Amino acid sequence: MRADLVTALRCPVCADGLLLADRTARCPRGHSYDLAKQGYLNLLPAASNGIEGDSAAMVGARTVFLGTGHYAAIRDALILASGLGEEDLVVEVGAGTGYYLAGVLGLGPQRRGIALDVSKFAARRAAKVDPRIASVVCDAWQELPLVDGAAQLMLNVFAPRNAAEMARVLAPDGRLLVVTPNQQHLAELVHVLGMVSVDQEKERRLQESLAGEFDRVGSEVVEETMRLDKTAVEQLVLMTPSARHVNYRELLQQIAVLREPAIATLSVTLSTWRPR
Repeated sequence: MRADLVTALRCPVCADGLLLADRTARCPRGHSYDLAKQGYLNLLPAASNGIEGDSAAMVGARTVFLGTGHYAAIRDALILASGLGEEDLVVEVGAGTGYYLAGVLGLGPQRRGIALDVSKFAARRAAKVDPRIASVVCDAWQELPLVDGAAQLMLNVFAPRNAAEMARVLAPDGRLLVVTPNQQHLAELVHVLGMVSVDQEKERRLQESLAGEFDRVGSEVVEETMRLDKTAVEQLVLMTPSARHVNYRELLQQIAVLREPAIATLSVTLSTWRPR
C-alpha cells in the first residue's frame, strides 16, 4: 500500500489522519493499524466487529464472472462518466474485487484509488488488482475512514449508500456515480433460479437516501442482452446476495435444465450526483 494513499485515510477511533511507516499506519494519538500480509488495511471500528460481508466463495465467483467481461458495459459507462483529472483520487464504497475502480482509473499513472469494503475477502482481492489502489476494510454505515474532501470522485455500484459520509469525503466540486439495478435486470433468471428480485421501490429509495446531501445532475440506462453458459450463470448467482438464500444442490439442478446459452438482460441505471 502506497504511503501517499494512507494520508487520505483517518483513524476510526479518533478521526485523526494516518501516516504509514514500516507497514503500520499510525495517528498522532498513537492508535496503530498493521497492514495485513495480503496488503489491505483493516479500519473496521470496534462497533462493527462481527459484521459479515461477502464470503470467500462469493468473492471468488465475482472474480470469475467479472473477468469474463459480462458486466463490462457497466464499467465502460462509469469510465465515460468519470471525467477524471490526471491526479484525482477515486473512492469506491463497497468496492468488492476492485473491478470497477481499476477500470475507472484507466491508464492515468498519477490517478489513485481507495477501495472500501466490509469483507476482508474482497479486500484481499482489491489489494492485488492495481498498485494505485489502497484496499481498506471498513463499515459503510459508520463513519468512513477518510479525511474530509479527500475524493474527487466516488463510485457506488450495487452497494450501501451513507449519504452524509459520502458527502463529507467528497471534495466540494466532486461527483458521486451510483449504479442501481432496474426491474428488468436478470429478470429471465430471477424466478427460475430463486434469486432475490429488485425492489420495486428502489428508485424512490435511492432518491430519498441521497436527496438531503446530493443533487442528481445526470442519469442514463445501461442495458444489453447477455448470453451466458451454465458456468457463468452459476457464478452470477453465487456472487450476489442470492447466494445466501439458495440451496446449492438445487441451484445446480435448475441450471442444468436451462438452455445454453442462457439469455439474461443486464439493465442498470447510472446516476450522477453532486454534493450540495
